[in-house]
Amino acid sequence: MTTTVRIPDRLEQMLAQYCVETRRSKSGVIIELLEQRFSSEPAAKSPYEIACEAGFIGSFASGKTSTTRSKELVRVAIRKKHGREAA
Repeated sequence: MTTTVRIPDRLEQMLAQYCVETRRSKSGVIIELLEQRFSSEPAAKSPYEIACEAGFIGSFASGKTSTTRSKELVRVAIRKKHGREAA
């Protein structure tokens, strides 16, 4: 199947240079990038989505307890990230 796409000159030059350096065709590079983009792997979560899941966003509380709770959530997330689950 043939598809025609117009791309900016700057991007065309970058693509051409990459193809020369890697000795690959433009079609091959574009196909590979499209396959990566549309692969079945789920996209990485955004920092906002991660913060929502961790409980940092979406709740409202006032007073010292909310600050203490937020600090504890941050500590737990950092421990989990660095493989130190236990307190």
